Amino acid sequence: MTENPLNIDFIAGAVDYRRRFGGGRRQSLPKALGFRPGVTPSIVDATAGLGRDAFLLASLGAEVTLIERNEEVHALLESAMNRAAGESGDHAEIIARMTLVKGDARDLLPGLRPETILIDPMHPPRDKSALVKNEMRQLRALVGSDSDSLELIQIALSAATKRVVLKWPRRAPSLEGLRIPSHQIIGKSTRYDVFMTGPETSGRS
Repeated sequence: MTENPLNIDFIAGAVDYRRRFGGGRRQSLPKALGFRPGVTPSIVDATAGLGRDAFLLASLGAEVTLIERNEEVHALLESAMNRAAGESGDHAEIIARMTLVKGDARDLLPGLRPETILIDPMHPPRDKSALVKNEMRQLRALVGSDSDSLELIQIALSAATKRVVLKWPRRAPSLEGLRIPSHQIIGKSTRYDVFMTGPETSGRS
């Protein structure tokens, strides 16, 4: 049976459902990135991928820069954003807060000097590959294993003025050579390792 081609859609399906019913700022990801009453951070999503996290964050009011180095994935993101921008109402407003950049985040981050950086590299393969969603397998086939994740994180730690957040499987070991995070936010299957980089390094999210 032939698989459907990888598709990115911000208008309907799981992405829109999460936007409307996912819990808003109470979700683990916004908490990890420093959302709180009266504070909406500006964010660089250094590993844009399917763009779902960036869309959620933009729906919560954040200005989000998405960096994607894979040309095919970048083209899919650009197409999805253009379609959503043509919709009436909330979708167009959300897309207006999203800026898509093609390139390698390792090269771009030092010049951007963002407040907050989100990194969601390809995660270690699971023992039971059937548990991995079809679209994630397709994405991995396009972008590879992100073997340079540690280098990217180290560059992000030097570039971010406030914090870097690494999205990682809950039970997966930390990347070897990476310093201990300032704190963690643990979800059902995902954890967010938060590395404070600015004056708030001893504070809480």
